[in-house]
Amino acid sequence: MTTSDPPIHPDLVSEQAVLDRAHRFLENMQDRARAAKTIGDRVVQDEDSADARVVQYHLERRQESLHSGHGPLCFGRIDNDSGERWYVGRRHVEDDQARPVVVDWRAPVSAAFYRATAVDPCGLEFRRRFSIADQEIVSIFDEDLTDPDANLASGLPDPLLAELDRARSGQMSDIIATIAAEQDVIIRAPLDELLVVQGGPGTGKTAVGLHRAAFLLFQHRQDLSDSKVLVLGPNPLFLRYIADVLPSLGEVSVRQATVEGLLAAKYRVAGVDEPAVARVKGDLRMAAVVDGAIRNRIRIPADGLEVKSGLAVVRFLAEDLEAMVKTVLSRRLPINDGREVLRNMLVAEAWRRHSGRASVDPGSEPIFTSGARGDKSFRSTVDKLWPKHTAVAVLKGLFSSRKRLAEASAGILDDAERQLLYRPSAKKGADEPWTVADLAILDEIETRCVGVPTTYGHVVVDEAQDLSPMALRLVGRRAERGSMTILGDLAQATTPMASRSWETAIETLVAAGQWVDDPPAVHVTELTVGYRVPAAILDVANRLLAEAAPTVTPARSVRPGGDPPLIVAVEADELAATVVAEVTALQERTTSVAVVAVGGLLDRLEPVFTEAEIQVERVDGSNRRGGGLPGADAVALVEPASVKGLEFDAVVVVEPAAIAELDAGLRHLYVSLTRAVQHLGIVHHRPLPAALS
Repeated sequence: MTTSDPPIHPDLVSEQAVLDRAHRFLENMQDRARAAKTIGDRVVQDEDSADARVVQYHLERRQESLHSGHGPLCFGRIDNDSGERWYVGRRHVEDDQARPVVVDWRAPVSAAFYRATAVDPCGLEFRRRFSIADQEIVSIFDEDLTDPDANLASGLPDPLLAELDRARSGQMSDIIATIAAEQDVIIRAPLDELLVVQGGPGTGKTAVGLHRAAFLLFQHRQDLSDSKVLVLGPNPLFLRYIADVLPSLGEVSVRQATVEGLLAAKYRVAGVDEPAVARVKGDLRMAAVVDGAIRNRIRIPADGLEVKSGLAVVRFLAEDLEAMVKTVLSRRLPINDGREVLRNMLVAEAWRRHSGRASVDPGSEPIFTSGARGDKSFRSTVDKLWPKHTAVAVLKGLFSSRKRLAEASAGILDDAERQLLYRPSAKKGADEPWTVADLAILDEIETRCVGVPTTYGHVVVDEAQDLSPMALRLVGRRAERGSMTILGDLAQATTPMASRSWETAIETLVAAGQWVDDPPAVHVTELTVGYRVPAAILDVANRLLAEAAPTVTPARSVRPGGDPPLIVAVEADELAATVVAEVTALQERTTSVAVVAVGGLLDRLEPVFTEAEIQVERVDGSNRRGGGLPGADAVALVEPASVKGLEFDAVVVVEPAAIAELDAGLRHLYVSLTRAVQHLGIVHHRPLPAALS
């Protein structure tokens, strides 16, 4: 050992023995699960019964749940004031007598591991954290929680510092070893709650949302095993970036999707809206417009309707039909169910009128009603009066007709807004150029026509600030009992109909739910401590908030200092060469590097990188194939709209003034500046925005 090496902890060997023992017992548990699964497979082969397949399914899930992931099995220990000792880890491990060797990080006893401080030790006397590499303990960090003045009971523990300094790859990793107290409170919040988490860059809100999903599945396995959990992200790239987190925690019964992916089987997105069009389509008023469009498809025949039964003919006047239609609509049934209800009402009322005659035999009702229902003319007339509705037919018909638009939106939209919505219809429904903004409207119509879509026991939404009110309604109706975790940062709201306040977003979510008469408890919390972005970078980015998002509390970094942003002003013809030089230097120091600029600049930079023999990869939030981010394999070239939620060791932001000129440009720039966890460079020719200059 050299004089510069830290001293070896006296308990390192004994603690390593505990970890090795835990691995042996986990292997025993896995062996037993495999043996049980083999027996279950054999029973299915022999019986092929429903019961046998159910047993086989649960045995498969048991085997999957015992996968320990890629991280450390155990990452710490707590000793409480009752003399009990618990080792906390990735999953529960027990010995051959079913005694716990490692307790799951989600178990109630583990909460103190994350929340205890010297000021509030949560019943603990001692906490120990392990730094582990390849399942070998490399260092131990001890905290005496009985001594408020102990140096080790405050500040950032070594394992967290090591995690913050870790080089970024192309995938997000879990944070179960380093969850902070304020994060743990959110993760363990009750299931029956609509929880909104406002958090600035680097505060860990995405990780908190994913770990909350894993926690709820652990605590409410029986309730959520069938209804499952839905995680909605902003784009496919983001989903690929976070894809490994939940499986690493042993949770596979979670659906991860975008809004577009959620509806991909029904509607193909082939068009792009201008911002002004997207604003109208995302406006909450569109719910009333489509309601009008649906109702307007119900046409009362001016000459009334006849019910012929073979025994008699009963005539209904237009005003009779109008009253019945009004009664059915007041029940708020799915519109296609209402048509059958109206048919039944007409037959019942026809019999009532016919049976009131003195000569009618009451026993002839079955003959009368059967004859009436079987009359082709009656069925055809009702079908024309109240046609079967589909979302595609309703929206195509609405957007392609100025008359229908005017009728449906009377008193709701103005002429200019109607003109923005108008577009000629494609000949075939499959060829209709649906846009992302259309999806929430189509889902609204589908719900009105056939009822509530597939729901989930809990819904987690990341980057929720960018969802339009209509998209929030889509989310709200999918959450059973209103159980949701809504994650976002109002300062990063960049889409045309993004939220400007969580109170309004909550009202929209609650109004859309099928539980509106029994709304869930609502809780709004804020993460203000930034762990990922160094203070030197975050402080510069926060200068933009006074103008970009003045109502948002700036996040504060727990990583003091760090490299201040390197700001390089160049002549226009030197811009590309300077960016290449900066990236070359950063590649020698870091693992993952990204260049963030508007699309036109990236088009110019890409061939320059190629000439310099630097491998680059154009990263797009919607259409990049393969795995996550390129990591060390290539420099990521990303537009501001696609970089949200991602992180890199080093980022070079090119020409901030061009980013600031985008719609919600200062917010896009704020996002771009806060993607770096180690180094930030800014290369520009044009003058910087005032807040940065």
